[in-house]
Amino acid sequence: MPNSRPVPLVSARNVSKSYGSHVALSDVTFDIEPGITGVLGANGAGKTTMLGMIIGLHRADGGTLEVLGNDPWSAGSDVRMRLGYAPEHHTLPPTMKASDFVQHVAELHGLPKVEAATRSSDALWLVGLGEERFRPMGTMSTGQRQRVKLAQAIAHDPAIVMLDEPTDGLDPVQRDAMLDLIRDVANRFGISVILSSHLLEEVEQICDGVVIIGEGRTLASGLLTDLMNADATGVVVEVDADDRAIAGLAERLRSFGVDATVQQRKIVIEGTDDSVFDLARDACADAGLGIVRLSRRSLSLEDVFLERLG
Repeated sequence: MPNSRPVPLVSARNVSKSYGSHVALSDVTFDIEPGITGVLGANGAGKTTMLGMIIGLHRADGGTLEVLGNDPWSAGSDVRMRLGYAPEHHTLPPTMKASDFVQHVAELHGLPKVEAATRSSDALWLVGLGEERFRPMGTMSTGQRQRVKLAQAIAHDPAIVMLDEPTDGLDPVQRDAMLDLIRDVANRFGISVILSSHLLEEVEQICDGVVIIGEGRTLASGLLTDLMNADATGVVVEVDADDRAIAGLAERLRSFGVDATVQQRKIVIEGTDDSVFDLARDACADAGLGIVRLSRRSLSLEDVFLERLG
């Protein structure tokens, strides 16, 4: 049968990058498939350096990096024509109108002036700034400037949009609205998104895949569902009982030689085979406790991150 797996948009193999004696990336390997992918890591982990290498601003010291089938350093201009990028910083020309700024970036990507002006207007309406598009950007709020950055990144209809900390400076309501907007743009227009963030919850909320970078290397990469299931072991049992009875059940399970911990009124039992199901069922029956839920354990992205980081 033919291989139906999509060709990676970005492929990195053993990529390294240093600035003098400072090692920003030492061994980064991943594939980014179509969809929304989060590049996750603590501040200073090397996420912004990785994005800069993808758009061809920095050259890898070692390893190989391909973006849309090309080396982004040697074929930088061709690659950048098909990319959109919204940087982390909020420094936009304060006296320049949002519409003029988005049009200018579209022209830099090769669009004729008239088409760039039309695309600028369309993109600003799309991100919710249609009525504000002629305002100087220095008079805009942080949330509005984040939307301007998104508009200029998508105005030329790129294949990939890279967003560096797109919710920085936003309150929780604004953050959710921005994430909904990013997902809507990706789904409606078939644009793949690479979203750099240090916030696990927003990556888990919006992304299909993830690349986790820590200490300059790849800790994990792949589809979120695959990573959460691959790292999950054991089962979770939830019973209809008070805290004292739950603690007693956990102690009884530990007496059988298994690792059982209470987590928010649920008991997590470690184990890699189906015998833990039988053990949990029998222990509940012996204690006279009704089972509300008995299922395989699933991890959150935070669990995966902490386990891989060690």
